[in-house]
Amino acid sequence: MIKILIADDHPVVRKGLREIIEETSDMRVADEASNGSEVLEKVSSKDFDAVLLDISMPGRSGLDVLKDIKKRRPKLAVLVLSIHPEEQYAVQAFKAGASGYLTKKSAPDELLIALRKVSTGGKYVSSSLAEKLAYALETGREISPHDTLSTRENEVMLKIASGKTVTEIAKELFLSPKTISTYRTRILDKMGMKNNVELIRYAIMNHLVD
Repeated sequence: MIKILIADDHPVVRKGLREIIEETSDMRVADEASNGSEVLEKVSSKDFDAVLLDISMPGRSGLDVLKDIKKRRPKLAVLVLSIHPEEQYAVQAFKAGASGYLTKKSAPDELLIALRKVSTGGKYVSSSLAEKLAYALETGREISPHDTLSTRENEVMLKIASGKTVTEIAKELFLSPKTISTYRTRILDKMGMKNNVELIRYAIMNHLVD
């Protein structure tokens, strides 16, 4: 029996995921968590075969939580389930140690297939993401500028691209405005850009923001 920890801050989402999983005969929801602290507490004290992790929970960055899970339980499979399109976070999630990445628009059957695969040590990439990766390899396309960013830099970049101010981002990430400004400078430098306007234009053109 595959034991799964569901980590999502929305009770309705957790209930829906539980119903999908518990319709199967080979999986069960062993526990639930509504924030990053709960996730880390539970993976440290209980045994799971896989964590179904939302990376947009309140508090700490979900990608930071993912990194901490892998530090505490390196072999524990983590399947990221996010509202964010693959273009935004998939590469960052895999870099942080995820075994798979799915958007919340995915069909229930695909979710179950992904959970079975990652829980047995495999990696799960959706057909759409696999196609994009294959195309990039086939055409010899160079890595995208935003793929060179660290997890935190990517997060700050997306918030800037969404039109949020340094102060707003600082409050959301529990960091100082000075730290966010430092990240902004580093992001612009890495991506070869001069200002927020160029960053926003790039994000829109590459479908990184809605």
